[in-house]
Amino acid sequence: MTETVSAIAAEPTLRARGPAYSVMQECLRVQQDMGPRSRVARFFGSSPLHPDARSWYRGALGEIEVAGILSRLGAEWTVLHAVPVGSGDSDIDHVIVGPGGIYTINTKNHAGKKIFVTGSTFLVNGFKQDHMRNSRHEAERASKSLSRVTGRPVTVTPLIVVVRPLSIVTGRKRPTVTVLASQSLRRWLVRRPRVLSERAVRHFSMFAEERSTWHDQPIVNDDNLRHVQNFERLRAEVEAARKRARLWTLGVLGGGAVALLLLLVAVFGILLDKPI
Repeated sequence: MTETVSAIAAEPTLRARGPAYSVMQECLRVQQDMGPRSRVARFFGSSPLHPDARSWYRGALGEIEVAGILSRLGAEWTVLHAVPVGSGDSDIDHVIVGPGGIYTINTKNHAGKKIFVTGSTFLVNGFKQDHMRNSRHEAERASKSLSRVTGRPVTVTPLIVVVRPLSIVTGRKRPTVTVLASQSLRRWLVRRPRVLSERAVRHFSMFAEERSTWHDQPIVNDDNLRHVQNFERLRAEVEAARKRARLWTLGVLGGGAVALLLLLVAVFGILLDKPI
């Protein structure tokens, strides 16, 4: 009994959990199947990412970027990342508690793409996604969890945050979930009317920070730091490969332009020398 109490006391709250934990973990797991690149592949800047790891990699980068934005909200907001829910590996990208209310955030990295939303429909470059339904489910799940531990009904609002989209267009029907570009997230949140007092924010934050509020396993040994370090190493390799590939592209284009110029000079010279 004493050991259990000590373990619970030593368990860090979810404030200590970094962003994109589960996504990074899955990305690294899939990446293990990627063999080492050949010397030629490294020389020409071939991507070190396994094809099946690319979506996880982009997702992790998106959650990390949104986490950076949320970190600028201020001390009156409680910001939690990769909140584990249920009994498996599922999580909520971000849960925030502040003067403007309690929100779950579903981050989607659709950088540079066209987003269209209307009613419960969410399109990315014309292709339908399940983001609306999943986001509503996350908020409902969070509401039930917080209501259970606080003993009172708790309203949780879902948000979908798209990382640097090319555009977000809204149709005639009001979206069932608020969709925001990452650039406007902080401004949108701080402009919300106050619905929670400082005391209420502290009260709900206290419960939200506890892993036992969300997950069936209150105690877990998450080696967060190791995964972050491994992901950052992978990220450095990906960025280095992209820079090398970009240099090769610029070199080929530049070389082609020079070759074309030399060809034009030669042709022009021949025409000048040709008798009329």
